Amino acid sequence: MKKIDLPKKIPIFPLSNFIIFPQTTVPLNIFEPRYIEMINESMKKDKLVGMIQPRSSTEDLLSPALYDIGCLGKITSFKETDDNRYLIELKGLIRFHVLKEINSTNKYREFEVDYDDFYHDLENKKEELKFSDLELIFKDFKSLFEKRGFIINWKELEKQSLDETINALAMASPFSLEEKQVLLEAKNLNNRKDKIAEILSTYSYDVFNNTTVQ
Repeated sequence: MKKIDLPKKIPIFPLSNFIIFPQTTVPLNIFEPRYIEMINESMKKDKLVGMIQPRSSTEDLLSPALYDIGCLGKITSFKETDDNRYLIELKGLIRFHVLKEINSTNKYREFEVDYDDFYHDLENKKEELKFSDLELIFKDFKSLFEKRGFIINWKELEKQSLDETINALAMASPFSLEEKQVLLEAKNLNNRKDKIAEILSTYSYDVFNNTTVQ
């Protein structure tokens, strides 16, 4: 997608403890009526949806306060189930800053957004990372996932590029929503790698009940 094609107004899907990075694809199960309506409208237009996390302190469940930075995604796969749910795949394109909410008659929320700090997300250029840079992080991730009972197909992950792998692990991790937001806002992949290492270093494990002690 080119800069000129980026919409200034986008529909927003707020989802807690969930992030999507540029150049990564995630599956979503859509069942709430307002988001069914949002996907219907998006499919008629440009197939674009903005993903963003609500802030943890919010008490308004219908219109929660949101973080300032999210990621614009494009619907790349769509299927309707027998019970009227939508199963979609969303590919991350570029991060955005929220500017202001737009008054709308739609049941879902729409925002005016800005992409100025994130145009480099649109570049296909791969960042230079070596496996040696990530070996310790992978080891710590495996330990964390095993203790939390997460099942990860490591062989499949190893087939991906290192940047795709580190983003996939960050999205799948049991980190808090605040920690995941820090990863989303990291300037680039090297910075994200460093942030992941910092977060992992704060975790220690209770070997008796597998709870996390910080």
